[in-house]
Amino acid sequence: MNYIQQSLKNGETTLAEAPLPNLAPNNLLIKVENGVVSAGTERMLVEFGNSNYIQKAKQQPEKVKQVMDKVKTDGLKPTINAVQSKLEQPITLGYSNAGTVIAVGKNVTYFKVGDRVISNGPHAEVVSVSSNLCAKIPDSVSFEAAAFTVISSIGLQGIRLSKPTLGETIVVTGLGLIGLITVQLLRAHGCKVIASDFDQQKVDLAKSYGVDAINVGNGTSIVDYVMSQTNGRGADGVIVTASTKSNDPISQAAQMSRKRGRIILVGVTGLELNRTEFYEKELSFQVSCSYGPGRYDSNYEVKGNDYPLGFVRWTEQRNFEAVLDMIKEGKLDVTSLITHTFKFQDAVKAYQTLSVDRSAIGIMLKYEPKNYNLNSERTINLKTKIIEANSKPSIGIIGAGNYTNQTLLPAMQKLEVLKHTIVSNGGISGVNVGQKFGFLRASTDVNHVIDDNEINTILITTRHDTHAELVKKSLINNKHVFVEKPLCLNREELDEIKQIPHEKLLMVGFNRRFSPHVVKMKQLLSTIHQPKAIIITVNAGSIPTDHWTQDIEIGGGRIIGEGCHFIDLARHIADSEIAKVQSIKMNVPGEEQLEENVLINIAFKDGSIANIQYLANGNKSYPKERIEVFTSGKVLSLDNFKSLTGYGWKDFSKLKTRSQDKGHAEGIKRFIEGVENGTSPIPLNEIYEVTEATFDVIDQLRGKEIEK
Repeated sequence: MNYIQQSLKNGETTLAEAPLPNLAPNNLLIKVENGVVSAGTERMLVEFGNSNYIQKAKQQPEKVKQVMDKVKTDGLKPTINAVQSKLEQPITLGYSNAGTVIAVGKNVTYFKVGDRVISNGPHAEVVSVSSNLCAKIPDSVSFEAAAFTVISSIGLQGIRLSKPTLGETIVVTGLGLIGLITVQLLRAHGCKVIASDFDQQKVDLAKSYGVDAINVGNGTSIVDYVMSQTNGRGADGVIVTASTKSNDPISQAAQMSRKRGRIILVGVTGLELNRTEFYEKELSFQVSCSYGPGRYDSNYEVKGNDYPLGFVRWTEQRNFEAVLDMIKEGKLDVTSLITHTFKFQDAVKAYQTLSVDRSAIGIMLKYEPKNYNLNSERTINLKTKIIEANSKPSIGIIGAGNYTNQTLLPAMQKLEVLKHTIVSNGGISGVNVGQKFGFLRASTDVNHVIDDNEINTILITTRHDTHAELVKKSLINNKHVFVEKPLCLNREELDEIKQIPHEKLLMVGFNRRFSPHVVKMKQLLSTIHQPKAIIITVNAGSIPTDHWTQDIEIGGGRIIGEGCHFIDLARHIADSEIAKVQSIKMNVPGEEQLEENVLINIAFKDGSIANIQYLANGNKSYPKERIEVFTSGKVLSLDNFKSLTGYGWKDFSKLKTRSQDKGHAEGIKRFIEGVENGTSPIPLNEIYEVTEATFDVIDQLRGKEIEK
């Protein structure tokens, strides 16, 4: 299938090929019939892509701060590489379409194959979308009209926040696509609507809907006009749908509002507010978030959990349904907003039009009728297939996220391997990463990797809840396996993995033990035969509570997901079996379920001890990781994997690397060498031991008894 993508690096828009997306349990697979290009949002993305690095930085100052923080902790070179890698990843465009359901996920009950639906999927011939982000199209509504639904819901959500009542005067600033939809919906609410824009064509179109619209481009003051039309009282509410860097729309909104009026920002404007303008009238100001309640909530959008109707009347999906009803009843005319129509195959021309024709409002994409084989079209070739007989490891990668793109594959660039197939759920990221690193194929079906006899080595970099099952399937199919930490999420999964007889390598991505600094540590400590005291401080930094890694079922929590790294590192440095662990966490009111401020004590059988301080409540300017080892009157201190300092060592004082080196490249190199020579870089018993110890920690944190 084909889809539209845009380069963030140079702004180029292209039509590209990808395999059919994977069908998640709560999703629908939809064959798209019509899609709408949003002149405002998508033009902004194209213009951002066309801007230079300095212009990009000015538009996203918060990203610049993140980059500077990363430079402080990780160094300049890794930061530059990460930024370039991010900009090299194209993004999909579009978010409003209509089509026909061709498959439903196993948890979906409301929809069936053959249903006509709308969704917020991207511009692609086939999309996989959460059922909560879809709605059924009434029989009397065409695909063409229905394709405007998601865009229309943005305006509807702004209206809901403004809480208009019959007869109130509401001003709409900006008559782009969303603005012109908003004024129609406000009219249907029984409001008196005043609207403004700089484009006479859009002003005339608003007037055709019965709106009192003016062109402020000819010098007319919108503030004076509104005050004159409301007998000096001012507007009851103002909805700003304009897109501009200026602060004027918000300032004007405050000036033309009545006392205790409501101002809702739907578009994008400058936000340097004048306190006096808001203070004297006790105005309320609110920014509207997309389509409505549920947006960006993974429980709603990914897991498919709806909000109870009695508590949340208007969710995203119910807003979609309301818009479709308005179109059905003739109260929302969207077909009059279509200014251009293109075949999907000519979509690049549509975006060229968007860039040069400022009069464009609604750009309609029409898709060619096609039939799809849901099995055979889940893998595509990226380049001519050439396989060298009896040579190097042939790898398949399951997962095409940031770790794969920015860390794992760059670390493999100089290794003698055949990059065979890369798998991703949506297919698009797999194609982009696969093309960048020279893979033969891209797929959305993990079985096309696990069952392929041409592939002998599998690397797993998916979300944590999938690791155990993929490891088991891969081992059963006689593959070498590298799985990014963790190995699994619970003891039951670990026991199942242990019970699989296999001769192939199984390695977890415990990369820190392969850092040149840790290698030097081990070399120095090999001459010491006394117990060691190891202190590992991790300034992990906070992440949102709704991030998938914090979800116990998906990510396992931060100790299982990342803390296991440092348990392994302590085990490796001590070079002795773990005898006992003790752990305690800091309980923050309202965040008792989080496991991100934790102290872990480990006792080893040789008498060594370790203290791991995994903390998320620190400051980003402090080094992220620090390792100290005390033994026999000597000390080793490793600062953020950039500088190792020795105290009391006769022939060693310091080892510095030009940039941070956490051992990723060496670790994957050792794994590939192990595939070739049959030697495991990490003893399997240590992998199991560290995983068990991690579960011991978790059991203590969650108040469970440890069974031995």
